[in-house]
Amino acid sequence: MASRIFFCLWGYLLLVLPATASAALSPYYYGGTCPNALPTIKRVVEAAVSRERRMGASLLRLHFHDCFVNGCDASLLLDPSPTIDSEKNALPNARGFEVIDQIKSEVDKACGRPVVSCADILAVAARDSVVALGGPTWKVKLGRRDSTTASRTAAEADLPSPFSDLPELISGFKKHGLNEKDLVVLSGGHTLGFAQCGTFKNRTYNETYNINPNFAQKLRSSCPPNGGDRNLAPLDPTPARFDIAYFTNLKYKKGLLHSDQQLFSGGSTDNLVKTYSSNPQAFWRDFAKSMVKMGNIKPLTGNQGQVRLNCRMAN
Repeated sequence: MASRIFFCLWGYLLLVLPATASAALSPYYYGGTCPNALPTIKRVVEAAVSRERRMGASLLRLHFHDCFVNGCDASLLLDPSPTIDSEKNALPNARGFEVIDQIKSEVDKACGRPVVSCADILAVAARDSVVALGGPTWKVKLGRRDSTTASRTAAEADLPSPFSDLPELISGFKKHGLNEKDLVVLSGGHTLGFAQCGTFKNRTYNETYNINPNFAQKLRSSCPPNGGDRNLAPLDPTPARFDIAYFTNLKYKKGLLHSDQQLFSGGSTDNLVKTYSSNPQAFWRDFAKSMVKMGNIKPLTGNQGQVRLNCRMAN
């Protein structure tokens, strides 16, 4: 009888814990409240990536951009309002918001109520996108809650710039509790997706010391000196496959962005680039670890924040 009473009490705690306790994040956070949550997110992400392979990179970036601005709290998803200067206005080429809306709708149906936060949806969708494009998996820690505010100013200040030099990149990551290894391995997420001409034009035409001249010449065909700033180029030769081509490119001075090539430019991160360019297992392992670490940047838990009914606006 005592064991049965304990089991009932434990089951009750599982149900109330998400709303009342300020606990550490856990991969099993929704085990008692919505066991269908993660399979539902995976299904929607896989369908979205199947329709458009580029979407996987976009969903990965959303989680990254969210966590780097006041923590992993879904502030990125809030639309502009009289009281909110949306972070969306600070993110060039940010995509994937409609997929997050679809996930939220499907998850709420699967759970029977809005129990899964938008911040957790971003974290799981990032993982599922990487897996869908051939990359590693990891246990996403869950239990984040959603912010009611956003900061475009913080987004413009805290998001790594494609024009940053290595010391600035190291400092920016250190500010969020991430070290040089995290910097290099998370930058490896650029093995997926594209960048706009405006983010690499200056490197293409004005840099000479750390760029392959044939690579620069090739880029100029899609990135003219005047105009064309929204034209796209792949961040590595296989932009829809999670592999080590990004790091191999850096070794041959073919990093698309100035900030990318800074990781292999005679500085303290060169050896990490060399390691990952020849050891995909190490890249996969360390990428998974760093994604978990990044996902733990200043989450709102317990009674902090809220679980939004609509990811685009506070309740």
